[in-house]
Amino acid sequence: MTETRRLYYEDVYKKEFHAAVLECRKEKKGFQILLDESAFYPEGGGQPCDTGYINNIRVKEVHEKAGELLHYTDEPLEPGTEVTGRIDWERRFDLMQQHSGEHMVSGLIHETYGYDNVGFHMGSDVITIDFNGMLDETQMQEIEDKVNEKIWENAPVEITWPSPEELKELPYRSKKELTGKVRIVRFPGADLCACCGTHVTRTGEIGAVKLLSVVKFRDGVRMEMISGKRVLNYLNMLFDQNHRVSVRLSAKPDRTAEAVERLWEENYRLKGNVLRLEEKAFENEAARLAGNGNVLLFEEGLEADSVRKLADAVMQTCGGRCAVFSRNPDGSFKYAVGELDGDLREFTKQMNKTLQGRGGGKPHFVQGSVQAEENAIRAFFEKQPVKL
Repeated sequence: MTETRRLYYEDVYKKEFHAAVLECRKEKKGFQILLDESAFYPEGGGQPCDTGYINNIRVKEVHEKAGELLHYTDEPLEPGTEVTGRIDWERRFDLMQQHSGEHMVSGLIHETYGYDNVGFHMGSDVITIDFNGMLDETQMQEIEDKVNEKIWENAPVEITWPSPEELKELPYRSKKELTGKVRIVRFPGADLCACCGTHVTRTGEIGAVKLLSVVKFRDGVRMEMISGKRVLNYLNMLFDQNHRVSVRLSAKPDRTAEAVERLWEENYRLKGNVLRLEEKAFENEAARLAGNGNVLLFEEGLEADSVRKLADAVMQTCGGRCAVFSRNPDGSFKYAVGELDGDLREFTKQMNKTLQGRGGGKPHFVQGSVQAEENAIRAFFEKQPVKL
């Protein structure tokens, strides 16, 4: 086993370092580089690995296997070579903020409600945490407020390696019984947890935490959160969205919700008027086509529900089969076909097969869509025959 000095535990802010190449192993997708010392954090403890460069060679992934720190690259390095390593600091610091924020949230939820963190994923956009107990949005807001108060106290984050005897006396969070050398991370007033990840040295560096959502998951809840710069990016995104809405609605930025509510109420009234006018138009069409027998109609701009209503209205009076088609934005057609006391099952099967359609329903009434041009649809119905 090749030992590597772990510089990320000695100085979490070390962005660049010098080292010697101990080994270079060929593997399926490239090479495994082992150094005598490294600031690259390997994937572990729920935290993704660092990326960066060794000299000008890209470090794609870093993993710890059998006690060895393996740097994965596409190009080899000669053993004995003196090299310079540079980690992607923006990525590292973001992960430090996310991981530290997660500790404080999990710790305070454990302290307040006794729930355990039973699942944790640090994604590139949000952090996902699973808890084995129920939380609602009000409780989530209370936790968020309390976490941010603790963050702004800017207390030092304490990292220790207690002896087995000392460890027995510590009320630290852990998902399993730990043995050997254990690294304990303390966020004063918020969390005490066994963890191998990288963290900020003072809570103020987290900046802020935002809890985005909480939903029921298995026997507890799943929470989404962000910390640090991601909170600022999120607020900037919301600001941009709200600004665009405020311009569209000619409303002040702090009055967009009221403007949207007024617009919704107006739209609701207008939609009701349209539905009443549409219903009247369908009644008139049904009266016009009374006694015509089989009828094929093409109508522009109808929603699926309106296609259904028109077909239903006309089939009541025409004395035969009524088929209504309306073009979709992609060029396909939605349809509804009905016939009082009819059996359309074989007809629908043939229509869908011929016109590349999908759909079904009751024996006397079917709905669906077809991938065909209008002339192809008309040609199919003329063979039935259908009276146009």
